[in-house]
Amino acid sequence: MIWFLFVLLFVGIIAGAIARFIVPGPDPMSFVGTWALGVGGSFVGGFLGAVLFGFDTEDGIVQVAGVLGSIFGAIVILLVRRFLGRRQAAS
Repeated sequence: MIWFLFVLLFVGIIAGAIARFIVPGPDPMSFVGTWALGVGGSFVGGFLGAVLFGFDTEDGIVQVAGVLGSIFGAIVILLVRRFLGRRQAAS
């Protein structure tokens, strides 16, 4: 169980870093913020994957599709964060 949590934390930081690399621009964020972005992206990506394709844990919990979903979810969160930041700055 501890090993699984370490893997999830590692996937979270990697997904957050990749999302910040794919979506260029100024996003002042600490290491913990990047990790939180990746973990949040995992929840968003996992939720969207479950809604669109159903749950599939027969091949194991950590799958390539899950990592890609985490990156996609982190990108969505990052874009929403930027959009909301611009709206507040314009007010």
